[in-house]
Amino acid sequence: MNLQELKKLVSSGESDQLEFKTSTGQRTAAMKTVCAMLNGLGGFVLFGISDKGNVLGQDVTAKTMADVSAELGRIDPPAFPDIETVALENGKSVIVLRVPGGAGLYTYDGRPYIRSGPTTSIMPKAEYERRVVERLHATRRWENEPAADGISIKDLDQDEIHLTLTNAIDAGRMTRPRKTDTKSILTGLGLIVDGILTNAAVVLYGKSPKLESLYPQCLIQLARFRGLDRLSDFSDNRQYWGHAFSLLQRAEAFFKDHIPIAGKVYPDRFKREDRPLYHPRAFREALANAFCHRDYAVPGASTSVAVYDDRMEVINPGDLHFGITPKALTRPHESRPWNPIIASVFYRAGIIEKWGTGTLNIIDWCRENGNPVPQWQVRAGSVVLTFTPLRDKSDRQPESQPESQPESQSKSQSKSQSKSLSEQIVNLLDKRSLAATEISQYFGQKRVSGQLKKILSKLVKEGVIAHTIPEKPKSRFQKYRLVKEIEGKTGK
Repeated sequence: MNLQELKKLVSSGESDQLEFKTSTGQRTAAMKTVCAMLNGLGGFVLFGISDKGNVLGQDVTAKTMADVSAELGRIDPPAFPDIETVALENGKSVIVLRVPGGAGLYTYDGRPYIRSGPTTSIMPKAEYERRVVERLHATRRWENEPAADGISIKDLDQDEIHLTLTNAIDAGRMTRPRKTDTKSILTGLGLIVDGILTNAAVVLYGKSPKLESLYPQCLIQLARFRGLDRLSDFSDNRQYWGHAFSLLQRAEAFFKDHIPIAGKVYPDRFKREDRPLYHPRAFREALANAFCHRDYAVPGASTSVAVYDDRMEVINPGDLHFGITPKALTRPHESRPWNPIIASVFYRAGIIEKWGTGTLNIIDWCRENGNPVPQWQVRAGSVVLTFTPLRDKSDRQPESQPESQPESQSKSQSKSQSKSLSEQIVNLLDKRSLAATEISQYFGQKRVSGQLKKILSKLVKEGVIAHTIPEKPKSRFQKYRLVKEIEGKTGK
């Protein structure tokens, strides 16, 4: 570095990658910064520059350089920043330490440091522990540790294991092995190592009831709330324990039960087009990603799905690792699954596609369905993916007729719409009993409209539908059911 380059560097001011020290008398504080830069993006530490950025320089002797080298020796593991001097016109010099970065795990005098802007501080314990876990991740992690004592292949879902092999071969993601017994399949999938069953095998295929107490984290919670937060009442609350493939199926069934489908007939196309409030493939991909990236080392945690009146959330216990941020998930990025063995089996089974494309596929499917781009955030020790409902004004029922429309035509069209809504309600209740709010959500309404109340009341009086709690018509748990014995009267 020459003098001109030095002055240009100094002119940018102190930052997370640049620190000024007046002299090597501040070398202790300087080495804490070097440690922090080694744990971050790297940078420069300059001796002979005032806090205000004045290039002062200092006398540099052999002892000066030896003192700096000795101070660097207190950093563990050993680090070797480039050291050079830049001569000034006043006969003094500036010592330049060029520090490589890499988000390592270095300590100075036994303490790790981190850089935040122009400030150096002790690395928080949680951050240090997270980095330790990430550093060991390549060779030692929860999924590749041996399964609990007493667990054998007999405790796994044999049919699901062989179905994985069949699907992998059909998808061209695995060649047919010479041996197709269960143990050989599990070994080929990396779920048996040195003859020992791993935790990943239990997560993917555990079936025996005795496993539930040993692996409580193999759980999914599914809830439909009557409102905008968890303080609201449940309209449905389910909890299932099982292996990842079965939990995925349970979640998809819950999705079908609670996510309404809006239909519209386009005259120019002579067909009806149905669009769900949320894209089912985006939801499935989100769940698969959750199983691949979640932290199974926390036994009391579980993957959750929460459906509210205004959104749907997929909550995944754990954190984002390896420098990935919520914003990065919306762009092309390198995928490093926290559970690569589980992710590999999901890929072979055809559950997920190429690594690194999952979040981008979710975004594309949401856009295809007319949904806003979903949002990722880290919240209370979990990664939360929030889906916003389908927003398409053209699919909503008109609330009023234009003033210029003849009164007779308005009444006729209103009667026709009422009949159409009645038929749709009857068809909807043919599948299951629903509350008025659930029926209103099917039609894209945030609240139960007066028109819907009139139609429901009319259908009840006609005996087409009935209350599930007839003795308490105003109960908050009230739902409507189809009266099966008179279905013939509805024109079905």
